[in-house]
Amino acid sequence: MRTDAQEFESIIETMRRTAAALRDADIPFALGGSVAAWARGGPETCNDVDFLVGPPDAERAQAALSAAGMDPERPPEGWLLKVYDEGTLVDLVFEMASGDPVPGVIERAEEMRVASLDVRVARLEDVLVAKLCSFDEHTLDFAATLQIARSLREQIDWDAVRARTQDSPYARAFLSLVDGLGLTSGGEVSAPAGSPSAQARR
Repeated sequence: MRTDAQEFESIIETMRRTAAALRDADIPFALGGSVAAWARGGPETCNDVDFLVGPPDAERAQAALSAAGMDPERPPEGWLLKVYDEGTLVDLVFEMASGDPVPGVIERAEEMRVASLDVRVARLEDVLVAKLCSFDEHTLDFAATLQIARSLREQIDWDAVRARTQDSPYARAFLSLVDGLGLTSGGEVSAPAGSPSAQARR
């Protein structure tokens, strides 16, 4: 069984191969999801790697990655295509849960040096808004998104995130949580003296 470190190394290597193949095929793209957050100093991820591609480019992107030796898959969801690179999953996202048009997200992405490659990386607010808008009654695990919020809190425009997710009760619940933890003001709120959490720190 591979360790988390080995899983993450595989994800980064797949990210490099995918970015190179899309670049060679002249397909506009941006790195998204948790790996985009990692590129800005966020936590490592052991799940998959997201690439944002415009709707007209999605099929061509999947074909380019298939030609590069990856295994394509057409999932039942109508907002992405998938490929597998020796077991590592790549999501080719062409419709975002936030409703933001993917070409616009790619356009405002910032070019960064990531794992020795120059790639466009989705803005942190776009990553976080997409994650918050994906929450529903069946998907309410805040843990991974909370790790991103905690590690990158000083880089996040919280007012923009709040304004863009105001229609989602699940996003509002998450933002209430990070407010209560003090992450939106640069640090955790101290627990009252005598509370179990305060005693646990001693």
